[in-house]
Amino acid sequence: MIVSVKPRPTGHPGYSETLPGLEESAEVARKLVRTALSAWALEELADVGTLLVTELVANAVQHTNSRLIRVVISRPSERFVRIGVVDKARVLPEFIKPGDDLLTSGRGLLLVDALAERWGADLYRWGKQVWAELMSEPAR
Repeated sequence: MIVSVKPRPTGHPGYSETLPGLEESAEVARKLVRTALSAWALEELADVGTLLVTELVANAVQHTNSRLIRVVISRPSERFVRIGVVDKARVLPEFIKPGDDLLTSGRGLLLVDALAERWGADLYRWGKQVWAELMSEPAR
């Protein structure tokens, strides 16, 4: 695994990795999330963070034709960790409400909604990023 660390003049570094648009990429994405959270001394968020990135990668792989995806973990502020997956599709994810037919699929974003402090999608000219944020305890 090659981990890219992009230091910023202010704030925390960002972690990102471009991966094949395959289900197997979820394992590398989980390692990247654990690496970032460990570097920021936020190991308590690792279980939820790895579950979130697994769902985001699965959605990108299942619902887009992207050959490559990009996993991005950042700290937009001291209180939040943002986990995002970028793909080449400009179609926003569909949120299926509880009560719809969720027996075989469609639970991914429902799970993301339940676990994340907030989540969303940013459209770009060439694709989108679906992201979820976790709140960390302030440093003491």
